[in-house]
Amino acid sequence: MIIDFHTHTFPDKMAEHTISKLERSAHLTAFADGTVHGLIASMKESGIDLSVILPVVTNPPKADEINEYAAEANSEHPEIHSFGGIHPDTENYKDVLKRAKGLGLKGINLHPEFQGVDFDDIRYKRILSCAEELGLITLVHAGFDGSYPDSQRCWTRHILNVIEDVKPQKLVVAHMGGCNIWDEVKKNLAGADVYFDTAFSFGEKQLSGLLSEDEFISLSRAHGTKKILFGTDSPWCEQKEMVDFVKNSALSEEEKSDILGLNAKRLLDSI
Repeated sequence: MIIDFHTHTFPDKMAEHTISKLERSAHLTAFADGTVHGLIASMKESGIDLSVILPVVTNPPKADEINEYAAEANSEHPEIHSFGGIHPDTENYKDVLKRAKGLGLKGINLHPEFQGVDFDDIRYKRILSCAEELGLITLVHAGFDGSYPDSQRCWTRHILNVIEDVKPQKLVVAHMGGCNIWDEVKKNLAGADVYFDTAFSFGEKQLSGLLSEDEFISLSRAHGTKKILFGTDSPWCEQKEMVDFVKNSALSEEEKSDILGLNAKRLLDSI
């Protein structure tokens, strides 16, 4: 089984405009059209069995609406599981998270750069604590973001503060612990009791400066390959290229199986 733990889609009527806007702001090229159907077509080509979709809530009152849309997509498409989302300024955050859980969503997505708040802010810590009490997974963007090149809202210092104060058991730190800050991640965060996903951390069809095969394997083993979740950041990376990268790497067969799907399955099945 192959599970892509980090993808993004948008409602059909918004996808083309949103993709175009993000391509300009982040200086990226999309490899899918940003719709659920486009993601499913990419999955079939890549041999991916399940994709986790990560909505980003940028308007605090819209969290419930976005979570209801996610639940509806999940009911229509067995190939995907959309997490919910929440904003640090969402009122009644506990009720919003309880409703997300009641809708059958297994996790929430946070994006400190797009939401304009440092990850170790008390508002995020409260959300994370409540999500943990409900048994929800929390995934957070970490490290560099091309749309906010001068911002540092979720780097290793923020993550370590959250780990110390909240002690989360189901926190996933995206982009191998922090996009384009992997030396810092290996020094300060590797081995911590969190998961990393592999989204936008290796590959040759996007930005330069991503992890080489040797660097990826070294960081994965330093952190622990049982805590690495395969993710692509589709549509911003090509799913097939990312799958082939892991399959063709010098990781052991057990490590490949764990990273490509078994770790994610164990985590998702725990909800």
